[in-house]
Order: sequence, then structure tokens, then C-alpha cells
Amino acid sequence: MQSLLDPAILFFVFGVLAGAVKSNLEIPQPISKFLSLYLLMALGLKGGFALAQTPFDAQLFASLGAALVMAFVVPALGYQVLKRHVAGFDAAATAAAYGSVSAVTFVTAIQVLESQGITAPGHMTVAMVLMESPAIVMAVLLASLLRARGATAASGAAGSAPAPVQLRSVLHEAFTDGTHLLLLGALAVGFISGEAGKAMMQPFTGDLFKGLLAFFLLDMGLLVARNFATARRQSPVLIGYAVLAPLVHAALALGLAVLLSLPVADTALLMVLSASASYIVVPAVLRHAIPEANPSLYFGLSLGITFPLNILVGIPLYLQVAQWVRG
Repeated sequence: MQSLLDPAILFFVFGVLAGAVKSNLEIPQPISKFLSLYLLMALGLKGGFALAQTPFDAQLFASLGAALVMAFVVPALGYQVLKRHVAGFDAAATAAAYGSVSAVTFVTAIQVLESQGITAPGHMTVAMVLMESPAIVMAVLLASLLRARGATAASGAAGSAPAPVQLRSVLHEAFTDGTHLLLLGALAVGFISGEAGKAMMQPFTGDLFKGLLAFFLLDMGLLVARNFATARRQSPVLIGYAVLAPLVHAALALGLAVLLSLPVADTALLMVLSASASYIVVPAVLRHAIPEANPSLYFGLSLGITFPLNILVGIPLYLQVAQWVRG
């Protein structure tokens, strides 16, 4: 309940309400883009500064290993569930969205942790980076398999099959996407500059962070309100998936954290990452890599339903459960 009184979360709620009543309040797109880049840069720096003080021990590698496991388990599980209810390409794209991660959800979770006096470990930012791309690769491979099957089934029929998407170009786009690259670069700068860099960048990564996060979440609230109608038009099964899948993924992450004896902060953030869904990187890449999929489906579900649920309910729930189980 305390996290719901956080000013940044309240600005998100305000943005949703303003969008719901069709207010003309809006954040200009260039400012919205700047805020997104600022948060990624600040997150990378903060993670790098913390990573520079973190020993490279078994706990670190256990947390990163758990993140990689979840990065493959979540999209594989999602595809098996979704392919029973939607077309194969839509199932692959939606599974990729839920198998990848939301940097904004992660940033908000770190802010909630720090407001409760819990230091966010720097290596979990590395975990977030590791979890972004495997789902995209899996989705592209699944789409290629579906195209091959379709081409075989349609052999001899009129018309030509669509040109295959080159996996190499998709991998290049996924790993050199501007937001992904900025996060990696900031993480490296923070790690290399260490404590001295942290002191120099304190006004940027500390004093400004909370206010600009609130500004960005206001913009996200407006965006959620605009996309909620699209999400609401989906079938009850897909809406149920958008609500329940994050809880299942968080529970799987919790089980893995218990198995590996991860500390509270690592457990909570692993649950947050596993429960989040990408609405920036994955749609940007899959729009070209899997043009057969319906963007309004995977974008609408991840942004219109899963994102606000995680921000308002999921983060405090995952943190509370992590403290109860691993505290």
C-alpha cells in the first residue's frame, strides 16, 4: 500500500485518469523520447556504479543464470499456451513480448526498493540486459519455422511465399537497438568510472531521477489510457493471459530464486523482470521481423493491461512475497 502513495506511482494513476476523461494533456513526443533515454542512461549508470562494488562471486552468477533461464522459459511457455488460441505468428510475437522485459517496470521496482531502504544490486541491471533478446530470437526462429511449413503446404499453389527474414539482420537490430545500446554503454561507463564517477554524476543519477521518473510515468499513464480500448477488445482468453501470465512467471522466478538461495533484492527484481512485458524493443523489432503478426495484439496486451497491473499491484506484491519467502 505504501508504494501506491509514491509520487511517481500517483502521477502514473493521474495520467491514466487524464487519458480516460480524454483530456488534451500530452507530453510532446521529443520530450517523451528524452525522458525514456534519460531513464535508461541513469539506470545503466546506477547499475554500473553498483556493479563496480559487487564481488564477482557465486551469488552474482547464480542470479544471472536464473535470469537467463527465465528468459528462455517464459517465451517457450507462453507460445505453448497462446498457439491454442491465436494464429502461430501472433502467438510467437506475443510470447516474445512477455518473454522480454520492461525497463520502465524495472526502474520503478528499483525506486520502490530504494524507498524501503533496500539497495538494488547492480548485477540485476546486467540481468535485465541478458533477458531482453532471447525471446526475440526464439520468436523469429518460430516464425521462420511457420513460414517454412506454410510454404511447404502451399507448394504448387499460385502466388509466391513472402521473402524470409534474415536472422542475422534481426539479431543486429535487436542488439544495436538504440535503447538497448544506450543501456549497455551507460552500464559500462558506470562500471569503469566506479565510485569517482558516481560522485560526479550524483546530480544526474540521484537528484533528478525521482522527478523525471514521475514525469515519464505520467506520460506512460496517458499512453496506457489511449491503448486500453484496444486491449479491452481482445478475447477473454487473451485478457486472462495478460493478467495471469505475469503472476505465473513471477511464481516460477520465485521458485528458482528459492532453489538458488538468492537474496531478497535479487529475488524481487527477478520476479519483476520475469513478470514484465516489453512494449518498446519487441514491437519495434517484430514489426519488421514478423509482419504477419498483429501489433495491436501484443502491444495492446503488454501496455494496456500488463504494464499498469505490474506498476500498481505487481511490484508491491512481488516485493512483499520476496521478503516473506527470502527475508
